[in-house]
Amino acid sequence: MLDKIALMNEMVRAFVWGVPMLVLLTGTGIYFTVRTGLFQVRYTGLWLRKTLLSCFSGAARRTSSKNAVSPFATMCTALAATVGTGNIAGVATALTIGGPGAVFWMWVSAFFGMMTAFAENTLGMLYRERGPDGAWRGGPMLYLKNGLHSPFLAAAFALFCVLASFGIGNMSQCNSIASGLSNVFRVPPPATGLATAVLLGAVMLGGLKRISRVTEALVPFMALFYMAGALAVLWHGRAALPQACGQIVACAFDWQAGAGGVLGYGMAQAIRIGVSRGVFSNEAGLGSSVMVHAAADAKEPCEQGMWAVFEVFFDTIVMCTVTALVILTSGVYDAAQYGLAAGTPLLAQLQTGAALTAAAFSTVFGPLGGGFVAVSLVLFAFSTLLGWSYYGQRAAEYLFGSRSAPLYKALFIAAAALGCTMRLDLAWALSDTFNGLMALPNLVGVFALRREALAEWRRYRRAKDI
Repeated sequence: MLDKIALMNEMVRAFVWGVPMLVLLTGTGIYFTVRTGLFQVRYTGLWLRKTLLSCFSGAARRTSSKNAVSPFATMCTALAATVGTGNIAGVATALTIGGPGAVFWMWVSAFFGMMTAFAENTLGMLYRERGPDGAWRGGPMLYLKNGLHSPFLAAAFALFCVLASFGIGNMSQCNSIASGLSNVFRVPPPATGLATAVLLGAVMLGGLKRISRVTEALVPFMALFYMAGALAVLWHGRAALPQACGQIVACAFDWQAGAGGVLGYGMAQAIRIGVSRGVFSNEAGLGSSVMVHAAADAKEPCEQGMWAVFEVFFDTIVMCTVTALVILTSGVYDAAQYGLAAGTPLLAQLQTGAALTAAAFSTVFGPLGGGFVAVSLVLFAFSTLLGWSYYGQRAAEYLFGSRSAPLYKALFIAAAALGCTMRLDLAWALSDTFNGLMALPNLVGVFALRREALAEWRRYRRAKDI
């Protein structure tokens, strides 16, 4: 039975993450990039001033009421969901399967994904509604239903979101937590499952307000913690930085990079792996972050969209790049030791994922390198749990009403405990599929409503005299 499910899933996954989907994802970003006059570059100062720099003045943390959620808090919650195991293990996997050139195509997907995120979150703000408690609620469900007038696509998105929340947003992350703690610190998976369920329940039962308070503290800490360790490794291997950067660019356009038979995949493979891993990491186009950004206590849709731009930038251009450079400069990614030409992708079975990243950190920190990566994985994965718990709950409430929230929370917490003690190869594969299925209705809605998103950007420019 499981074999049949796995086979069917592979067929669906091959479709939803095939060339047409990658073209749709990238093409949507290219469209908004062109129509906004290269917003990411031309208005870099604007979106940095309205996001990162506003944190220092306190403007990003201000709210109009005690129960409201600030723009900074919603961004932290969205980043909590996106900055996950993909930033550590996913980048290493992209390198081993797609070669160094995959990193370049991750940059490309993120560059255009910044504008997809801007458009979908601007639309999310335009179509959000007040809930019975007076709090803002939104998401792709609302602009698909009320903007595109398609209840079917809205329900399809919500259903796939609920399913994805139990996969990539829960059990897969918990499995990474349990594996990391078991391999490095010998913590029994059942004990990890119990502790994870208790901590998750304590935060999740407090609603978005408590989730945002925790992520507001956790996300900056875990990002600084990981970046500090990564920069130490990069400083140690700084002499290899120019070569690593050159390798990334050269292999991105080298048709011969994968010409070594079964051990290589070439430029096309680098593009496919780089773009898909980039989207998997930053979630631009999936519509997931729209649900939390729409809850922000903010008046300007475009300014909240800028938080989404920064989110994609930080997740992929900063975090994923740092991980890739750590691996490439540390010497652990050395094709020569396997008898391969320089730049050839390594077989995933040789050394991949978190193990490869841990090996890179161990070149500087010794035996502590594995522990550092394990702790980072735990923090990243737990933060993803928090972000996705809110996404899944909002989608469940859209489908089944607000009374479904307690049941969803109970199931989500139980799934977290279960995920720590099971083999989840199929769960990872299903998660990939559900993420792609989420993106389909969302991208249809974003592109169909493109004129409204662009009109709001033009209105904002006139109002602010930009």
